[in-house]
Amino acid sequence: MEFKAVAFTGPSGSGKTTLIEKIARRLANSRRLAIVKHDPKDKAHFDRPGKDSDRFFRSGADVAVLSPTRTTLFSHRPRTVSEVAKLFGDFDLMMVEGLKHLPLPRIGVFRGRIDPEYLPVLQAVAIDDTVDRSTLSLPAGIDILDLNDIDTIIRWIDEHATEIERN
Repeated sequence: MEFKAVAFTGPSGSGKTTLIEKIARRLANSRRLAIVKHDPKDKAHFDRPGKDSDRFFRSGADVAVLSPTRTTLFSHRPRTVSEVAKLFGDFDLMMVEGLKHLPLPRIGVFRGRIDPEYLPVLQAVAIDDTVDRSTLSLPAGIDILDLNDIDTIIRWIDEHATEIERN
C-alpha cells in the first residue's frame, strides 16, 4: 500500500500553515490526511508543566497519551518521516511543513517577494498579489500557483506528489 507526500517551504509568516490548513479542510471529508510539521528551533510545547504526561516525559521516558479522540506521543529521540508515517497508520496524503532536506515535491509559499535561497528545492511557488509577477524570474520547471486558489493547488499536489511505499 502507498501514500502520496508533498512538502511546503517558505519564510516564517509566509502562510505555509494557513495554506496547509485550507487544503486539509478541503480534503478532510474525502481523504485520510497526515501532516508533519518541522520545528527546527525546538520551541513547540505540547503539554503543561506539572501534568502527569509532562512529569512522565521529564523522567526521561517516551510517553504516549491515549484518549477516546486522539493519541499523543512525546518522544526524546528524533523520528524520521517514515517512522512517523507508521505511527499515523493508514492515510492517503502526507503534507510536510519544512524539512527542506527531504526529497519531496515542494511548494514554496511566499508573500511580498520570493527568497531565491529556496529555489533549488522547489517545484512550485504559491504566491499572492503582494508578489510582483511582472518582475518574477524563476528557473525553468518551477510552476507558479495562486496562493488563494486552493483547488488549483490541490490539483498540482495530485499531479506531483510522490508516491511512497509503506514498509
